[in-house]
Amino acid sequence: MSRWSHVGTSVALLAAVAVAGGAGCERRARPAGAPRGPEAAEVAPSASASPAAPTRAASDAAAASPCALAELPLRRPAARRVVAIGDLHGDARALLAALEVAGALDARGRWSGGELVVVQTGDLLDRGDDEQELLDTLERLEGEARAAGGALIWLLGNHELMNAAGDFRYVTPGGFVDFQDAPGVEPSAAAGAPEVARARLAAFAVGPHPGPYARILAGQNTVQLVGDVVFSHAGPLGEWAARADELNREARCWLSGQVPATALPAALTAEEGPAWTRALGLDPVDCARVREALTALGAKRMVVGHTVQPSGISSACDGAVWRIDVGLGAAYGGPIEVLELTEAGPRVLRGVRRR
Repeated sequence: MSRWSHVGTSVALLAAVAVAGGAGCERRARPAGAPRGPEAAEVAPSASASPAAPTRAASDAAAASPCALAELPLRRPAARRVVAIGDLHGDARALLAALEVAGALDARGRWSGGELVVVQTGDLLDRGDDEQELLDTLERLEGEARAAGGALIWLLGNHELMNAAGDFRYVTPGGFVDFQDAPGVEPSAAAGAPEVARARLAAFAVGPHPGPYARILAGQNTVQLVGDVVFSHAGPLGEWAARADELNREARCWLSGQVPATALPAALTAEEGPAWTRALGLDPVDCARVREALTALGAKRMVVGHTVQPSGISSACDGAVWRIDVGLGAAYGGPIEVLELTEAGPRVLRGVRRR
């Protein structure tokens, strides 16, 4: 049986729809004036229902498997200036516009932020056509920032994990083509899948032969603290706050192919986990739960994306939570807004969308 068999049927259907030119409202640009509300149809893959769901034996094997990845620290020292950027969903121009308003780029698109720390909170993939460019740009700037004494940190969102699991529900027609010319991608490695999906599958494959972009994603955390601020895609609440290190390592080891492909990380499958929960993105927010999570993490503030804020960046719980998904991607057409964090407190910075 092909190692792609667990996604073959669904990918075939999705690919056919994509080639036909659309897969429903989830992939269409937002009409002018329409609200940018939460994506109510987004549901975490069910670990119990998925053909690729981990069995007890797979979970035990994952726990027993050695994972030789170098540690990525959960905690980084406080920085004089931190800028947080929300969901980009395949829009490279939105990334550049956000980085420009953050003061991170020069006219040539190179890092000019010096010791600035930028944190992008996940969901680079799906709903747009510039995904390879986004990932390559972030990889390049990550190195340039490090060399300048700063940092560009980009986190795993639910859409990165979904693509690594072969869940292509929100891939655009252009997204199926995007990785066909990517260095290191061998579509023949996914010969058991529909031809239109092979390059993407090969790019993000997990398992014994991980794809080049799965290995890149394996270099990113799910939860990150910078000083006393915790960043994640949707927010580590309850038991997840105490498991941040475990969540980071679990997702990274899976993406790097060092545990069985069927041992799906909890961050992918848990609907109330730090990649999926809407508890912080929708009002009212349970501020007592927020305070408990912040105490467990030794933090004072939480910054999340994941749920589009119709009126731009917003806060809750007297500033203990900041929601920064403003629909930066062209599929949503939201404003160019990022969150600046300094000793003076949080401040929203606004820029202009590139044409």
